Amino acid sequence: MQRPLFLFIFTLVIPGGTVSAFDPPANRDVVRNTPGLVAFWDFTQRESTGQERFIAHVPAGSTNVYPLDAANYVRDYWGEGRQATYADFPLLNDGPFGQAIRIRQESDPNFRPFLFIPRSRLHDTPLDIKGEGKSVTVVVWAIRESGNHALAGIWHEGTDLKQSSTASIKKVERGQRQYALFAGLNKAGSACGHVSENGASSFLNKYALHKCNSLGQSPAVSADSPPEKLAASWQCFAMTFDDEKNEITGWLNGESGERWLKNPKSNNLLSYAHNAYMQAHYARTPGMQDGEDSDFPEAQYYSPPEGEVSETEVLREDENQRVERRRYRYTEVVVTLEKDENGEWVETDRNLVGLRLNPWWYPHGIYSPPDAEQGGPFTIGRVIHSSRSVGFTGWIGGVSLFDRALSEAELKELADLRN
Repeated sequence: MQRPLFLFIFTLVIPGGTVSAFDPPANRDVVRNTPGLVAFWDFTQRESTGQERFIAHVPAGSTNVYPLDAANYVRDYWGEGRQATYADFPLLNDGPFGQAIRIRQESDPNFRPFLFIPRSRLHDTPLDIKGEGKSVTVVVWAIRESGNHALAGIWHEGTDLKQSSTASIKKVERGQRQYALFAGLNKAGSACGHVSENGASSFLNKYALHKCNSLGQSPAVSADSPPEKLAASWQCFAMTFDDEKNEITGWLNGESGERWLKNPKSNNLLSYAHNAYMQAHYARTPGMQDGEDSDFPEAQYYSPPEGEVSETEVLREDENQRVERRRYRYTEVVVTLEKDENGEWVETDRNLVGLRLNPWWYPHGIYSPPDAEQGGPFTIGRVIHSSRSVGFTGWIGGVSLFDRALSEAELKELADLRN
């Protein structure tokens, strides 16, 4: 007979008690009183009976407290590896809210544990933020030991990619991405927000590419550091998607910062965004252009607004031709102008030479699965994906979700709870 999960829970005891000066009850109240709160897991609140799973603080009147199950997604999708239990998430007995779980550097390639809420228990609930006109904020207090992957969100990447790791897969599913916060991805240690409009890929790449990166990047700190070091190493990762502004923004410790990617055409992944921008430009230009793909889907064009120019630099100029570098809010382009028969400057060529990564322009709604069977779970610590990489490792001391884009002042207040 399987033993109850709560019997397997153990704690990393700090000799002499905690060394930090956190005020968990006061900190908890700050999060709970922030308008728009949907759910907040502090890893201290548990079910009073049964398995004693972690449950969320939720607004008054809410009946779904979103208990977290433990699972090994490799076992669920490949049929390999052992079952995960709460014993696979050691506890710290410290942190901004008084407790934290550890996501470990698992050496067994068939063991990738996470905490999750099955889709059947979240579909069409307040946690299931989706559709047009919806905004979202994810905040995670964590100490990053290593890795750059998922912290929390609804982001089932799919197990349908054709690669060596999926050769023996038993359960193949299309991507079911909605929103999630990552520990950097392409900029390790930054706060990386991800949102998907279709649950699947972007710009004809196999991955979803609508993502941002905070300017700040968290340090790597050993999860086995002395208590004093851990107490001083908490970071507040956050992402906002503001539907009114069409922006995804990453925030580290309450600061977003402006991050740009130079020469996106040469970037392994964002070269696809470069192509999506250029294809949209070609489609607006009369006639067939060199490099134009008439079969490129219009829904995958990337066309950030380019109204007001924030910066202009003339790179070279003669009597008949001028080349300018122009910076807009989300893009940087090099434009070639030539004089027409009336002596007026007319654009004859352009190239995208810079993309703004924070904030990232995102003009879509959030993917809305048609039913529970086609929607993903909410996960903490890892997400389901084809590559089976280890991902983020370290301590997670709190996870909160809001159904609005929090302001900079609100995010700074939440970030200050780590001090």
